[in-house]
Amino acid sequence: MMKKRQVVVKRITGGSSTRNIRYVECQKNHAANIGGYAVDGCREFMASGEDGTTAALTCAACGCHRNFHRREVDGGEVVSESP
Repeated sequence: MMKKRQVVVKRITGGSSTRNIRYVECQKNHAANIGGYAVDGCREFMASGEDGTTAALTCAACGCHRNFHRREVDGGEVVSESP
């Protein structure tokens, strides 16, 4: 049975602008304990669980926490302007 995978894209609205936040490649150094540098090659964060659960913060592809993935913010587009 195939599990449903969810790519995390958050939309934050506030004031007159909106921002989309994506979590892309994993930057966790798996060889840090031996003094080296090696990343696992995970290219995009996919939540392992439903939004609002602790599993939503773990990547289904590499098993790392969302904080290890580079955060990309697209923003600045104006949604509405006050007269």
